[in-house]
Amino acid sequence: MATLLMVESWVQSTGLALPPLLRELGHDYLLFTSDPGLYPDVDGERHPVLRDADEVIVVDTNDRAAMTGAVIGIVCRRRIDGVLTTCDYYLDAVAELAKMLGLAGASPDIVRRAVRKDAVRAVLARAGLPGPRFAVAATWEDALAAAAKVGFPLVAKPVDLNSGTSVHLVDGEAALKDALHEVTGVERNTRDQPLARRLLLEEVLQGPEVSVETVTAAGRTTVLGITGKSVTPTFVEAGHVFPAPLPPAVVAEVTEHVRAALAALGVSHGLGHTELRLTPSGPRIVEINPRQGGGYVFDLVRTVTGVHPLALLVDLALGHTPQLDVVPRGTAAVAFVLAPVDGIVTGVEGRDALDQNPAIVRWQLDVPGPVRRPRDNNDRVGHVLAVDPDGDRAGELAATAVGSLRLRLADGTVVSPVRP
Repeated sequence: MATLLMVESWVQSTGLALPPLLRELGHDYLLFTSDPGLYPDVDGERHPVLRDADEVIVVDTNDRAAMTGAVIGIVCRRRIDGVLTTCDYYLDAVAELAKMLGLAGASPDIVRRAVRKDAVRAVLARAGLPGPRFAVAATWEDALAAAAKVGFPLVAKPVDLNSGTSVHLVDGEAALKDALHEVTGVERNTRDQPLARRLLLEEVLQGPEVSVETVTAAGRTTVLGITGKSVTPTFVEAGHVFPAPLPPAVVAEVTEHVRAALAALGVSHGLGHTELRLTPSGPRIVEINPRQGGGYVFDLVRTVTGVHPLALLVDLALGHTPQLDVVPRGTAAVAFVLAPVDGIVTGVEGRDALDQNPAIVRWQLDVPGPVRRPRDNNDRVGHVLAVDPDGDRAGELAATAVGSLRLRLADGTVVSPVRP
């Protein structure tokens, strides 16, 4: 049995799944959190992040000195065998604490580079990897010059936020001004960390979107598989299917491209979730995320391959080199329920049929409550997870199940979920 230090967590998805997995693996963990109130009760019980922790230690997780002092206090009375988090905003803190303790972990410098979208673009460009035209802006003058370089239409996004937050398709100066104002006007993220307040402008990439799920240990990267992604015109993820239905030649090309990108960044340790567009000119990277895939991608990988990405996260934190034999069987998919309008959902028609559908292994609907048209990946009413154990129809089965639902609104109207 090992004792791990968990520095904060996501609230949903991986945040719900990792704590019970740690207990199942026979490990204890200590939780560092600035505020236990970040983790609300789930189904009338304490959030698993709090419930399953051996100790909950309240410390300013945005203050490296405060966390260092807390760690020193801990190691005087008990052993720490590894440091981890599921939350992007604390990946660099985990790397620093692991290095301080002499434990396994990624290089703090490489993590800081990998979580900055503008830095990743610069590194890949210097390495000669093909990618979209891009520029960074902090002022209106910068934005106009950048737009002239990249050309309209373009994609505008903050350099240091995630979950598709504030990502916009910009078709002219008016929309560019709105995007710049939105990004530079927000000083801190949802965990009260200061933001760079810089806008990354990129050429629009055409083609289907996929993500590549990887694990890197001792400098060797293993591809767990490629996930197909359904994305709305506003860049909100509407669903995932694993593995993506791709020809072997495309799989090989995408795999080689991602390995080259991770090597260019200097990644030698950790999980990876690299998003790409399959353009007519070949694969082009959208973003590199130095962590497990969110949006239940980790569930899909586990279901199809038997390899649990969160168990790999634990292995890496403990300094174990995973022994992987990735053999996919069948397909698994998640489809998200997205509201087409702003309003208040009072009920969902068709939910009983989900329980009677043998392909649906899990579903969740967060209703009743307020909803809005999807602006980022947090605007989800729920999800449906489907499995086709011997075939390739899981994506179709999940999407059909979501499409059969109807959302009843407080104003009396009934609407269908968004279809990408």
